Amino acid sequence: MVIDLHTHTNFSDGTDTPTELINKALAAGITTIGLTDHDSIGGWQEATNALRGGISLVPGAEISCQTTDGISVHILGLLFDSNNSQLMNTLEKTRENRHGRMEKIIARINEAGIDISMADVLEQLSDGATLGRPHLADALVKKGVVASRNEAFSQMLHNNSKYYVSHYSPSPEDAIKLIKAAGGVSVIAHPMASHRGRIISLATFGSLITAGLDGIEVDHRDHSPDEKAQLITLAKESNLVMTGASDYHGNGKLNQLGEYITEPSQWEKLEERATARRVISF
Repeated sequence: MVIDLHTHTNFSDGTDTPTELINKALAAGITTIGLTDHDSIGGWQEATNALRGGISLVPGAEISCQTTDGISVHILGLLFDSNNSQLMNTLEKTRENRHGRMEKIIARINEAGIDISMADVLEQLSDGATLGRPHLADALVKKGVVASRNEAFSQMLHNNSKYYVSHYSPSPEDAIKLIKAAGGVSVIAHPMASHRGRIISLATFGSLITAGLDGIEVDHRDHSPDEKAQLITLAKESNLVMTGASDYHGNGKLNQLGEYITEPSQWEKLEERATARRVISF
């Protein structure tokens, strides 16, 4: 088994359609793939329709969260019941607030003398997709302000930038509880990716574990060997599942499908924690 539990499509800030994602995953030899668009389950149906023998789909979403002191945290919710109204309403509220946030970021960029509009950004957004900073980055590339999406984030759109604006999002503890109430499992994504902005300390994991956190994304390209070692120790001490994933975004990032994967034994432990078997196969 080759298991990649964290990927994105053009239903959030990836560049591949769900069908393209499934096709590329099959070509890459992946047998189990998690679809985790930001705050959205919009790509689930197309991905399901694209399945054929040799690959299974783990339906999920990457939920944008924020701690009380303003630190961004992403929680992967996997194998939850999409008919759970509380979780679906939270995702919808988070998506809606992204538009107001984008307008504020654009206003700050305009104040700096850079010509970019909401219309420019929305041109980069696929129908039904979750709006995010990568779409602004793509608009800045098209305008010739920066050369690439990576350059846009390193120079203008990172969390410590003067243009940064936060948006509504649940606390990670609340997100975990919502996922659990919907019968799913929760994994904290790239928790030590410090170059993206401030990160939570190892000491603060206690409240997440108390809320019901199931796993930690240990193997990720944004973790150094030392950070990975710290997370392994924490996972073993706290009986948390250890996952690995590509965090694939298509052409939007350098990440390649299957560059980091989850061990089958760890995936088995994680799947067992869901209230029902919700992996989708052809």
